[in-house]
Amino acid sequence: MRPLRLLLTLLASAWLPACATIPAPQPKVERTVAAEPFVIAANPLAAQAGLNVLKRGGSAVDAAIAVQAMLSLVEPQSSGVGGGAFMTYYDGRSGKVSVLDGREVAPAQAVSTMFLRSDGTPLSFDEAVLSGRATGVPGAVRMLAVAHGERGKLPWSSLFGDAEKAARDGFIVSPRLARLVHADYAENHAPDVVAYFSQGPGGRLVEAGDRLTNAAYADFLNRLASQGPAALYSGSTAARIVERTRAGPLGGSMTMADLATYRPVKREALCRPYRVYVMCVPPPPSSGVGLIELMKMLERTDIAQRGPSDPQSWYLFAEASRLMYADRDRYVGDIASVPVDGLLDPAYVASRVQLIGPTAGPAPSAGVPAGAKVAANDTTYEPTGTSHFIIRDGDGNVVSMTTTVESIFGSGRMVDGFFLNNQMTDFAFKPVDDQGNPAANAVAPGKRPRSSMVPTILLTPDGKFAGAIGSAGGNSIIAYVAKSLVASVDWNMTMADALAAPNLVARGPNFQGEVTKFSPEILEGLRQRGIDLKPGQGEDSGLTGVLIRNGEIDGGADPRREGVVLTLPRP
Repeated sequence: MRPLRLLLTLLASAWLPACATIPAPQPKVERTVAAEPFVIAANPLAAQAGLNVLKRGGSAVDAAIAVQAMLSLVEPQSSGVGGGAFMTYYDGRSGKVSVLDGREVAPAQAVSTMFLRSDGTPLSFDEAVLSGRATGVPGAVRMLAVAHGERGKLPWSSLFGDAEKAARDGFIVSPRLARLVHADYAENHAPDVVAYFSQGPGGRLVEAGDRLTNAAYADFLNRLASQGPAALYSGSTAARIVERTRAGPLGGSMTMADLATYRPVKREALCRPYRVYVMCVPPPPSSGVGLIELMKMLERTDIAQRGPSDPQSWYLFAEASRLMYADRDRYVGDIASVPVDGLLDPAYVASRVQLIGPTAGPAPSAGVPAGAKVAANDTTYEPTGTSHFIIRDGDGNVVSMTTTVESIFGSGRMVDGFFLNNQMTDFAFKPVDDQGNPAANAVAPGKRPRSSMVPTILLTPDGKFAGAIGSAGGNSIIAYVAKSLVASVDWNMTMADALAAPNLVARGPNFQGEVTKFSPEILEGLRQRGIDLKPGQGEDSGLTGVLIRNGEIDGGADPRREGVVLTLPRP
């Protein structure tokens, strides 16, 4: 047995009882040495807002609130106060990892056929995303308020100043925001999007370098700071959300009661050994189980020894990805019957790896893990919105948070200076298949749509923080994060290089990625193995990641976006 595998076996036996999925006491990790605080976010203004909070002695959760408030302004195509989020949290004193689920929910009057036409055929995505039915009850603000009540150090009212000032005085439009403002998605043509980003003579769309103000958002943040989450979930803003989502075309069913009764869900982190670490992710309706399944499959291959220059490494990654996605798409949703233990059972993982042959064949089918129920194949379409950030405070507490309005500018509908999510389109449009099998991700009142967001935290065997990672990118998030873990852990790249490494997304019959970033030798090697890589997905990931190596911070932000790593030196 290889030494690393032997070590992994020992780690598994030592750590599985302490994982949050198995009832057992959490390890005690009493920290006496202050950790070096840092913020890694996809936009420099957002990262700086978070660091400013840490400078004032704020907690990681305090800083997360400031980051989210700023992202809603400067990166509205990705996330915002009108959307939802998952937070994976590491407690620096106890070593416990927990999850707060701030995913949007379907309104109480939602029906499973809401995205079907009268003849039973599904709406196109463009029809659905621009409809009033697209918006779920937003969860990010309430989730952050709950986290702040438990883990905040500074007053809630003090956390929005940077974002309010930037909204009132204006901020400089970044190249990425300008590119997406001028893109040709359905949402770009929504009246609210066009109106917000038009300025100057003739109402031209903003360009990179222009200054953009948002007085309505500044006013909202002022009320959010003074009133708390009630500023969004009740009163005038809530009334405007309801009015805006009920407007045509295809008006939705959200009510003031839906907003008033929204609550985030506290969940136990799903933890499993991975190489020399323990990986902790959110459980369903997040796709964390899919990420762990993929990494456990790759552990059973020789991808680590082969390295990034061997086409067989990328072939193994592609085929394992397809097997994982087949399982994820079939079984994961906001339902009690997700076969989490079955999907991660070592014997089942081994059986899936055995399906990887010398060449790629047709799209693989889902397996039948223990506990699985008959379910329909899922056809959910997930665009590449979203943002991820990581924060550590001086007490060693860590937030790994993925946040989203789902698509580019969400549903394209704006209230009080922020865009509303289109998270309902993350449900399966068809609630059953042609054989009558139910989709795990079908719409139901109060249900949360399945998410590909996987904010991840890595631990050492004795429960200390070892790293964190996450990404934007719709259903490609799992592939982006897995690629970066392989590159940073298995291939020992720096985190910056690992995030920059080419993306490859293999799902069903499709093999897509950053074709121009792979060498001709790798592309030819993949073709010889039955994979003709095409562009189409992989170009717009939004990774942020960090590993603690020899006590030092090895952090990185995806070069495909505008992110930065900011640290606050120890006093």
